Amino acid sequence: MPVPETLRGLELWKGLKSIGVVTSVCVRDGKETIETRYYISSLAVSVKQFAHAVRSHWGIENSCHWSLDVTYREDESRIRDEHMRENFAWLNRFTLSLLKQHPGKDSIVMKRRGCGWNHDFLLEVLTGATR
Repeated sequence: MPVPETLRGLELWKGLKSIGVVTSVCVRDGKETIETRYYISSLAVSVKQFAHAVRSHWGIENSCHWSLDVTYREDESRIRDEHMRENFAWLNRFTLSLLKQHPGKDSIVMKRRGCGWNHDFLLEVLTGATR
């Protein structure tokens, strides 16, 4: 829907053009879950454009989660302290980004292992400089 002109604090949201809501219904293992997510956007009102933006966002999010789980086994993490869990999640995303930027042909998992096995390779990944 278009942003109402009477929205309190609208002047604080430069470029805000639309507000959207998505209600997802999912059935897993015979159990139905309903999730509602709210969005604010700089997109003009268009249901097709909004739906595409939401799907694209979750496609990227799911891809990143899969990469983190395969590379760092995040789903198996036994870290229980909330702050430590957040810190490790940030470090994992940061280092995954560095590994993906490295031009080598090895898989992300092998690049990560290579960083542990070879200090020169680790520096190459960290600095972005190749030999």
